[in-house]
Amino acid sequence: MTVVNIDPTRVNEDAPEEQAGPGIRVILADSQAIYRVGMKKVFALEDDIRVIAQVETLTNLYAALQRYPTDVVLLEGQLISGTIDAIPELVRQAPNAKLIVQVTETDESNTVELYRRGVRGVVPRSISPDLLVKCVRKIAEGETWIDNQSISWVIDAYRSQATSLTDPKVQPKLSKKELAIISCITRGMRNKEIAYQIGTTEQVIKNYLRKVYDKLGVSDRLELALYCLHHELLKKYLVDDPTAPPTPQTPPTEPSQPLRAKM
Repeated sequence: MTVVNIDPTRVNEDAPEEQAGPGIRVILADSQAIYRVGMKKVFALEDDIRVIAQVETLTNLYAALQRYPTDVVLLEGQLISGTIDAIPELVRQAPNAKLIVQVTETDESNTVELYRRGVRGVVPRSISPDLLVKCVRKIAEGETWIDNQSISWVIDAYRSQATSLTDPKVQPKLSKKELAIISCITRGMRNKEIAYQIGTTEQVIKNYLRKVYDKLGVSDRLELALYCLHHELLKKYLVDDPTAPPTPQTPPTEPSQPLRAKM
């Protein structure tokens, strides 16, 4: 199986494509040859859009992104069906490539999850050629392509998340070790210091922090500290569970390290 160029007419055209001058570099990732051929013909009419590779599997897409500097990936939704971490992995491997996912039908949960994981646009398979071209251009410029229905879904999802995080009845359950780590974080301790105090390794602390971030809906240790302050998290857990780790009454005058955004 050809790793990248599965269209036989493209086998010897890599060099001419790369030398074609500036433009939006697009990879077509689609299991259906008829869609790849159709999209290629659409983009061939545009002077500022170049199809630099075509792939039919997710594995081949990873290989293509390693080989070709890419601006936009037009991705068939079926290729990532059942693969939860596909989008984050694509974003990690090619952070400068913007992802557009084509779907057969739209639903709220799938659409919201795609945008949350880093997709810049979700479009139907039946999208018109002129709208597809416009979508690629807008996303290549750094914009997000989202219709009114999807906007409503995303806003509702974030409102629901915010409500659940502030509702004491549905507060996420944290383990004693997670609470101990959070307590250390609020005192400005580094991962190395926390690991020494708890009796484990830095990697284990990082793993716990990722779980805590997911549970509380925060992205880094600074947001975690602010969340704890705003919701009096440690105080509430100390009341509910007398065995929970105590919150220091007075923070040290010189914390070992300022809170930083990165883990």
